Amino acid sequence: MSLVSGEKSNFQFVSHPLQYRNIEIEFTADAAVRIALAPPARRLILRLLNTNVDGKQKVMYALTKIKGVGRRYSNLVCKKADVDLNKRAGELTSEELERIVTILQNPTQYKIPTWFINRQRDIVDGKDSHILANGVDSKLREDLERLKKIRAHRGLRHYWGLRVRGQHTKTTGRRGRTVGVSKKKGG
Repeated sequence: MSLVSGEKSNFQFVSHPLQYRNIEIEFTADAAVRIALAPPARRLILRLLNTNVDGKQKVMYALTKIKGVGRRYSNLVCKKADVDLNKRAGELTSEELERIVTILQNPTQYKIPTWFINRQRDIVDGKDSHILANGVDSKLREDLERLKKIRAHRGLRHYWGLRVRGQHTKTTGRRGRTVGVSKKKGG
């Protein structure tokens, strides 16, 4: 096969799996051969929704590092985004990452059932939404402030630093509390 001056022919193959993945050889008309060793197309850390995601883990488990995303939800999102579950997170293309992020942020548009969503019938606007990353902490803080403001029992228990969910407090949960009465010496 003859090449006209300026034409390039790219030849790619996969080498030993422990070495570099892509070896690209360019043949030019000047008969100069250049071998460019490209490192594997894998990022070690991804930045998704203000969270560092480990690129070495499989996609489903890597997404669970995002606050508000568990294993079941990440599995469902990966299936809706048509992403191979055996891929590592660092091997995902930018298109796949965009699909995953849009599905994470808008689950109801992709036919994810409302019982799968972590914020159903929000007390402010009455809508179903899935809260992610920094929104989880802020919504929890808003809810606790609202409970304290309306002087609800749960809000008062949070304010006093006591157990909220009906546990017994006579003998357990004493660490961090101040001692009420101290014995008098002598006499």
